[in-house]
Amino acid sequence: TCFASMGNYIFSTKKLIEVLLEGKKFHADLDFGKHVIPMMLAQGDRVFAYNFNDNIIPGMRAEERGYWKDVGTIDSYYEANMDLINVSPQLNLYNYKWPILTNQGNLPPAKTVFDSDDRRGVNIDSYVCAGCITSGSTVRRSILGPLCKINSYSLVEDSILFENVNVGRHVKLKRCIIDKNVVIPDGSIVGYDLDEDRRKGYTVTESGIVVVPRRDK
Repeated sequence: TCFASMGNYIFSTKKLIEVLLEGKKFHADLDFGKHVIPMMLAQGDRVFAYNFNDNIIPGMRAEERGYWKDVGTIDSYYEANMDLINVSPQLNLYNYKWPILTNQGNLPPAKTVFDSDDRRGVNIDSYVCAGCITSGSTVRRSILGPLCKINSYSLVEDSILFENVNVGRHVKLKRCIIDKNVVIPDGSIVGYDLDEDRRKGYTVTESGIVVVPRRDK
C-alpha cells in the first residue's frame, strides 16, 4: 500500500521549535516532508502516522470515507469548490451529525429581489452565504461568500466570489474567482475573452479560470 502525506502535522511546541532551529542549520528551504520528518526519524524521535482512511465520523456516507483534496493550485482549489455544489457532492456539508463550525457573524439571510421577465433575481445550483443580495440578476453554479451583492441585469456563472464582492449592473462573469471586497464596475465582462483578461492584468490559469485580485476594489 502506498500512502501520501496530507500535509497535516501535530507537534509539541518544545519539540517543534527544537527541530526547526536544528533544520535551519542545514536547509534554507526547510520543508516538513522533505527535511523535518526524516530528520526526526533519523535521530530516533517518536513519530506517528494516522491512516485517514480509517477515520469515521457520525453521519458519514460510504463515498465520503477518506475524502481529501489537494488545493495547492488555483485550478484544484476551483475544482474542489465546484464539486461542493453538485447534486450529490463527495463531501456533504449538510451532515448535521458532524457540523462544520465557523465564525459566520450575525448576518441577515440571503435574499433575491425583483421578479419581472427582464429583471428577476435568481440563484440556481449555487451556494449563497448570509447577507447576500441577488438583485434582478442571475447566479448559476456559483459560490457567493458573505455580504456579496449582485446588481440588476448581471450574470454570474461557474464562479467563486469571496466576501463582500459588489457586482455592478450589466456585468457578465464566467469561471472567475473574485477576491474579497472587490467592486466589479457596471458593464464589465470577465471570463469570456481570456486574452483580454490577461491584458487587464488578471491571472488566467491553465484551465481558463480568471482570478480578479483585491487591487481592483
